[in-house]
Amino acid sequence: MNKAISAIILSMTALCAFIGLPINAANSYKTGNDLDTTVVMKNVTVTGSQKKATKMRSSVNTINIDRSYLQTNFSGSLMQTLRGIPGVKAMSIGSGQSKPAIRGLGFNRMAVAQDGIKHEGQQWGDDHGLEIDQFAVDRIEILKGPSALLYGSDAIAGVINLHSYFNPEKPFQGYVSLFSRTNNEALGASARLEGKTGNFFWGTNLTLIDYADYKVPTDSIQYYSYYIHLKDKCLRNTAGKERDGSIALGYRNDRFTNILKLSDSYSKSGFFANAHGIEVRLSDIDYDSRRRDIDLPYQSVNHFKVQNITNFALGKLDFTVNLAFQNNLRKELSEPVSHGYMPKPSDSLERKFNKSTYSANIDTKWNFGVAQFFNFGANIEYQHNRRSGWGFIVPDFEMFSSGAYAMYRYIISNNLRVNAGVRYDHIRSRIHSYNDWYKTPYNGTDSLYKQRSSDINRSFNSLTWSAGLSYSTGNWIFKSNIGKSFRVPVAKELGADGVNYNIFRYEKGNANLKPEESYQLDAGITWQNSVLSFEFEPYFNYFPNYIYMNPTPEYYEGLQLYHYTQARVFRWGFEAIATWKIRTDLEAELKGEYLYAEQLSGQKKGYSLPFSTPWSVDASVKYIIAQNKPGNEGYVSLNAHFVGAQKDIVPPEEPTPGYYTLNMTAGKQFTLREKVLKISLNAENLLNRKYYDHTSYYRLIDVPEPGRNIALMIGLDF
Repeated sequence: MNKAISAIILSMTALCAFIGLPINAANSYKTGNDLDTTVVMKNVTVTGSQKKATKMRSSVNTINIDRSYLQTNFSGSLMQTLRGIPGVKAMSIGSGQSKPAIRGLGFNRMAVAQDGIKHEGQQWGDDHGLEIDQFAVDRIEILKGPSALLYGSDAIAGVINLHSYFNPEKPFQGYVSLFSRTNNEALGASARLEGKTGNFFWGTNLTLIDYADYKVPTDSIQYYSYYIHLKDKCLRNTAGKERDGSIALGYRNDRFTNILKLSDSYSKSGFFANAHGIEVRLSDIDYDSRRRDIDLPYQSVNHFKVQNITNFALGKLDFTVNLAFQNNLRKELSEPVSHGYMPKPSDSLERKFNKSTYSANIDTKWNFGVAQFFNFGANIEYQHNRRSGWGFIVPDFEMFSSGAYAMYRYIISNNLRVNAGVRYDHIRSRIHSYNDWYKTPYNGTDSLYKQRSSDINRSFNSLTWSAGLSYSTGNWIFKSNIGKSFRVPVAKELGADGVNYNIFRYEKGNANLKPEESYQLDAGITWQNSVLSFEFEPYFNYFPNYIYMNPTPEYYEGLQLYHYTQARVFRWGFEAIATWKIRTDLEAELKGEYLYAEQLSGQKKGYSLPFSTPWSVDASVKYIIAQNKPGNEGYVSLNAHFVGAQKDIVPPEEPTPGYYTLNMTAGKQFTLREKVLKISLNAENLLNRKYYDHTSYYRLIDVPEPGRNIALMIGLDF
């Protein structure tokens, strides 16, 4: 099915939903002089315009997710749990982790913030996920569209805001949860304890997870025409474990709040052994001896964070200072094997990255009228990253960034408000030179220590802006927002020169890359009554200088050569959601999304972008149990997930066929005096179908997505 037909089908689907297919009710309510309209779907709240306390984003399409959604839809990693949200994807990396993407853009094109501070790990890495304890998250806010005003570089696609609240009402309270997954035999436990004494409060969280090798619905794969058998359909050496802990201490009165938070997240996970090439056949390691072994090659990642949040409220002025230190230590270990002119190393440490980040955010909100709000602030961040090990891909670097912003919102009436903002950023990046530790022959007789990266000093300046409005009339809400975002090229894009075995390619950077800019128009149309609701969110996106990894037909050291380049790119797409409250205890939902991308210049002019997401449609029906018994509610939901074939590829990419899966979720709550027991079940790919995700790098070596998986969670709030 070509892209034109796909777009027409999804558009017709949305139109049919609007005139009578399953839709769920939404509510309009007024708070003072502000009007907020929400659409609630399965504990997911899609917010068209924000309350006064938020940061001037009334015209940006936003999704709010509470902790109950995270519990009932638990599916492994945080991003796998969120992948059912329209416009949000989880890019699978073959283990217990996933990379987030918004509207097809991930890595350094979207920001992940935790309690107001951007999460800084090795975001450029394709083979590890977020180093964040998902069980310490209470609420998630997803901003779809340009969000550089508050977060600066990297927020082109949007922001995933993670919020952890420590606001206990009792001297001692908390919750514990036990969970498991069948596909990889995962077992885990998480506990949260918190309390309050006078104005002082505290909280702590601990999470432990262990999982075995993943199963896929196939007995074998092919790697460069080599047939590889999978014992018991397992991806050998994809087992792992996770250990997370955090603590918070705080003081709060009517005008002043201060919270000190410390967190540490550690994970160790194996790389799919056969992804490192055919040399695994020569290894002495018995990868199939046990499913829970973590053998070479594997990675360990430790993320430590200290954060202090101070807030003053003085009349109409609200002032917040957010300070943080983060250290991300990542190690990749592999069996020492010679490649090209590199001799066999003496140890197994292939790569090590040690990144420290210092952040300071200052934000001021000023309500200087009945319906006028002014928000201004500044951000400063310093990054210091050092590498070691016998394998090279990313050079050492330092980066300093500073920015200041101002935003204004005016509520003209209860049904009309406008907002606008501007931001200026200055960023300095220094990349260090690197020479191989071994000699490479040249000129036939001589040899040298080949330089992989040269010294690079770059400075970047950017002016970004955003403007929008929200308007409501009757059952309708209309939103529009136009803005400019930017992103500076990271060290990997400027100075990479090495083999990335985990995603099967040789990568080459480009020291002449310019900052990436994005101009985007977003809109939102919502209609609702007591039975039906419909939401349609189109967007149009233009990049004058999009940075991407261009696949070539060349091979270097046995792997396909990719090099960073820039091109003019145009993207457009939409998300649509329709729900129908059939009865008080029965509701249905239909949602879909579509994305089209085209390069307007460069070597691949006329083609799409690599790993572009295909269209998808979800149809669900939900039955509510015991809705008239508060505290003892439950539900059962069935879902059919359809994904179209992706034929808009960038040569030498291969097309990916379409597929569908059948899924189910169920949950029940029991109130036991002052305690609440919650049981949730999440079953994915019930038919155990074999399919390929076009955004997964593992499809390049014929590895399908995981097979049938059932996740069970039992939680107790006390």
